[in-house]
Amino acid sequence: MSGVRDPGLQPERTRLAWRRTLLTVTVVTALTVRLGADDGPVGALLAGAAVLLWGAVLSLCWRRSTGTGAAPTGGRVLPLVALGTVGFALLGVTLTVHRLG
Repeated sequence: MSGVRDPGLQPERTRLAWRRTLLTVTVVTALTVRLGADDGPVGALLAGAAVLLWGAVLSLCWRRSTGTGAAPTGGRVLPLVALGTVGFALLGVTLTVHRLG
């Protein structure tokens, strides 16, 4: 038996998982922009922050989702994407509090 590893479908599943992550972040960004557009300057600021955060997450995940290699972050993609998710949660809470207040 040779030492060559057969990865099977694992790389494809990984690419699909990163694509789902990007799709989810894109939808959340679109909803944030839509909700923020009606809230004046504060909403515009939150929508702008969401678009910037979306760009950061997109730049981190793109190479993984297309299968062209790891992102140039030294193996810290997952924690950085998790941090971006927390950022989106904070934006959502801020937007909700602003709309209710």
